[in-house]
Parts: sequence; structure tokens; C-alpha cells
Amino acid sequence: MDKNRVYVFDTTLRDGEQVPGCQLTTVEKIIVAKKLEALGVDIIEAGFPISSPGDFQSVVEISKAVTEPVICALTRANTTDIDAAAEALRFAKRKRIHTGIGSSDMHIKYKFNSTREQILERAVAAVKYARNFTDDVEFFAEDAGRADNAYLAQMIEAVIAAGATTVNIPDTNGYCLPDQYGAKIKYLVDHVSNIDKAIISVHCHNDLGLATANTIAGVINGARQVECTINGIGERAGNTSLEEVAMILKTHHGLGYHTNINSKGIYEISTLVEKMMRMPVQPNKAIVGRNAFAHSSGIHQDGVLKHRENYEILNPEDVGINSNSIILTARSGRHALKHHLERLGYKMDKINLDEVYQRFLEMADNKKEISDADLLQLMGDGDNKNYDDKAIKVTLLQVVCGDPLRPMATVKLRINGEDREASAAGNGPVNATINAIHAIIKDEIELDEFSIQAMHGGSEDISKVNMRVKHKGQAFYGFGYSTDIVNASVHAYVDALNKIY
Repeated sequence: MDKNRVYVFDTTLRDGEQVPGCQLTTVEKIIVAKKLEALGVDIIEAGFPISSPGDFQSVVEISKAVTEPVICALTRANTTDIDAAAEALRFAKRKRIHTGIGSSDMHIKYKFNSTREQILERAVAAVKYARNFTDDVEFFAEDAGRADNAYLAQMIEAVIAAGATTVNIPDTNGYCLPDQYGAKIKYLVDHVSNIDKAIISVHCHNDLGLATANTIAGVINGARQVECTINGIGERAGNTSLEEVAMILKTHHGLGYHTNINSKGIYEISTLVEKMMRMPVQPNKAIVGRNAFAHSSGIHQDGVLKHRENYEILNPEDVGINSNSIILTARSGRHALKHHLERLGYKMDKINLDEVYQRFLEMADNKKEISDADLLQLMGDGDNKNYDDKAIKVTLLQVVCGDPLRPMATVKLRINGEDREASAAGNGPVNATINAIHAIIKDEIELDEFSIQAMHGGSEDISKVNMRVKHKGQAFYGFGYSTDIVNASVHAYVDALNKIY
């Protein structure tokens, strides 16, 4: 076994899904599971089969749909739970039963009304029973963060001898400090005689905001499996965040550890989980938050534009985000304004930047944040003042669509004074219109980004359409405004074409 390989155990579909209001259907769970597989997760904890018929069925269906990761099912330390897990995992290519019991004196006394000796017997019996169904058995010592280290070591040694191949040392209540938790893992490495026969796993909660720090401390001291969730969702304050651990290990090369996570898929699955579980990611969340790569301070903006690593230790593209975000506010400098104007297609050799910057500051003083639409207005393009100067203009747009009609569009463009017309079909009115424009332009242009936004709200509102197109490897932005979404889309596309040509 690669001693520097850290295995990623994702429990988004079990611990993460226990959050009130975050329940998923079986179909939704399969979608997330497939994304976890593409991400490179090693073990997917698919559910707690005994808890409900729906959870049981989800484990069954995920076992059928996902082939690469190990599929894991949670149980308590009793035969009924383990039987249910074994039955739910019957279709899994690689399966794991995750069983366990409390290890702290708090849990032994107040949760189980038992003794250390009786709990130890139940732990060993559960592992031995689970081994009847699979060679891959993980044991969790619940509330290990508050357990007596000597007793915990005794328990871990006993369950490994009984057949556990992974031993999970959870900080169930997020109690430990990183040095305490790291020392606990080190104690087990040093005092459990058969520890080399199992992988140590860490499962940390975030009640004191230390889940990720404790997880890394565990890895440094000998753990080789991390249990985490996408976006750090989970009971109470949540679990260790998968994206944070993966990027810490990737960024800190000196630690010498690596995972199988394809980091470029992180942002995509973060967004998927956010939408499906209706759990918005806070803007300042590390790695995947909306502001994680955003800069509003003029000093920071200037530094990032000169050399990204001045203020970014991560490349946003490494986690699947296109680029950093230079946010325009009253604190932004000329360099940031110039960056945005160039992005929008303006030629800086034709612009008096000092004069534009003074007008920008006046606008920024009255608004918290300056949008692309504001910049267009600032430059005189927001209300199409310069439309007559454009090389390409729309002179006719006619669209037919409905159900069951196939959308058709006819577009007439005036290109440098010459009228050209084409018609095309599409899978929708906007697609048909763009196909007609392509028939006229006859050039390789790729629509890379397309968004529609109501300016204020309501069915009679003006819509703003933003488009990004690619031509010969370069990106160009176009903007359009209209109460008609198709019309706004056409003008946005043509606006981008004008910047190309």
C-alpha cells in the first residue's frame, strides 16, 4: 500500500443528508454518487439502510449505478442493522459495512447505560458478525474525541483482531483541538500492537470550526482515510469539508500526502449539492464560496493582475472555476477598471482612462458594486447610443415557436452596409436565432456562456442577457437588453460579434 496515499471517504449521502431539509430522492442520490465517482472519491457512504425503506433502497440503487468506489452502509453494533446493510449492499461491486458503538465514558454511561467491558464485547461481536458478509469492515468508536486514550486503544486493538480493516476515530462532537486530536491518533499508532493491520480513519465535526484542522492533524499523525462531505454539510455545524482537505493536501506539497481527487471537478459537484440539498454555500466559504477568489481591494486587485500568486495560493482553475473575480467597488483602482473594460472588448488605446476612472468613482460612490451593465452605461453603450457605429446590426428578427411547433428563426443583418439574411431551426427560439446568425457569418464561433437576468422582476421587466463567445481561442463578451428575451439574446450575441470583427 502507498503509505502517502490518503483515501477519501465521502459521507455526503449519509451524514450530510441527515440535515433537516436536505433529504434527497433515490434518483437525486444516484446523480450525486456518480459525480462523486467522477471526482475520484474512494469510498461512498451511501446510507443507513435500517433507518428507512427509502435509505435501504438508495443503497441498493447506488450499488448498481456506481462501480469504481467502495459502497459503504452504516449500521449500529447489532445483528439486525448489519443484516439490513448486507442485504442492501448485495449488488455492490466492492462493499463495506461500517459498524460501531460509543467509546467515551459519557456515551457508555448516559447513552448505553452500560460498562466499558460490555461495550467492548458488543464492539467485537459486531465486527465478527459483519465479517460474515464482507472482508471490508470499518469500525467507528463514536465520541472517540472525548474517550480515554488507554480504553480507546484497547477497543481498537480488539476490533482489529476481530477483523476490522479500517478503524474510524470520530471527533463526534467537534470537541478536540488539533494538537489533542493529532496526539490521540499518534497514541493509537504507538500503543495498538496490530494497528498496521488496519487503516486509521478520521471523522471530524465542525462544532468549534476545527473539523478540517483536526482532520489534517490526524493525517499528519498517521491516519490514511479522511471522512468528509461536499461543502462541509452535516449534522449541527457540519462535517469536514472534502474540498478543503483535498486542496490542503494538494497545496502543501511538503506534507508528502496525496489523494485520488480530480480537483477540477470540485466546483461542479459543490454547486450540484448546493442546489439539490437546498443548502446555500456561504459566500466566504473556503475553496467554493462565491468570494473565495474575489478581490475588491484596489491593492489586492493590482497585485493579482500583476501576478496571481501575490494574493492567491490556489489557482481557481484547479477547482473548476474559470478565473478569479475582480470585483469593482469604490476601492478599486485603475488597473482593475482597465482589466474589466478590456474584458468587455474596449480598446484601451482609444480611451482616456483617467477621465473614465473619475466617472467610475462617482458611480461607485453611489453603488456598493459595479456590474458589467453599469460599465456599459458608463461607456455610453448601456442604452445602445453607439449602435449606429457598429459594423454588424440586426435589421430583422422573426421567430416562430410553440408546442408542438419546431422553433424557426429568420434574421437579417446589415454588415458594413450590406444586408444578409438566413433562416434556421433550433431546439429553442434563441438557439434557432443563433443558428441563423451562424449561417450568415460562416465562422467558427463557440457560445461559451449564456445567462439571462431580470433587471428588477416581473413579467414585463427588462431582461439583461450576458454572453461569452470564443473565437480562435479568445473570449469576447456581449450584452443585450430588451423586454423580449430572444431580442435581448440576439443583440448580446451581435454585440460580441462586433467586438470580434
